Amino acid sequence: MTSAAPHGRARPPRLAATLAAALLVGACSTDVARTFGLTRDPPDEFQVTTRAPLTVPPDFTLRPPQPGQPRPQEGRLRDQAAAVLAGRPGLVVGAALPTVRASAGEQALLAAAGPAPPPDLRRRIDEETTLLEPTSRSFTERLLFWRQPQPPGVVIDPAREQQRLRENAALGRPPSIGDTPIIQRRQRGIFEGLF
Repeated sequence: MTSAAPHGRARPPRLAATLAAALLVGACSTDVARTFGLTRDPPDEFQVTTRAPLTVPPDFTLRPPQPGQPRPQEGRLRDQAAAVLAGRPGLVVGAALPTVRASAGEQALLAAAGPAPPPDLRRRIDEETTLLEPTSRSFTERLLFWRQPQPPGVVIDPAREQQRLRENAALGRPPSIGDTPIIQRRQRGIFEGLF
């Protein structure tokens, strides 16, 4: 006995189950796409720095970590940058810098690096990033408002910007003179994309 009805039609319960499964999978949030690797996450710009290897401490009475403070085995990023800029990248991370006199250029570079960043910089950037991240929309919102919102910011027209910079260079003007050409997004019609 076959499972198909006459004329090649599937039985109604199987058809209904298949249709229900398709609707349920289609209504899933972006978490499913992230699970299957269909979304791209940009790298975290703060995690690009190298980390010191984990080591077993000599005794197990450890202080709890302080938020915003550097790891004790890594030292300060400013000291690490100074070691790299001074041509001494082989220094042990976290060790005190040797008392080699920096040249006048190195001292000027470190002085021009500016003050240390505020301790709550990570929190500030996280807050700003969450304002720009799209919120996950419910099935009803996706059904009613089918269009994707336009990304924030403006897009610079590269050809016209290159022409403007070349003209400024030819006339001996600084690059900051003149308006930066942007690509204007046009307003879409209310039924555009439906038909």
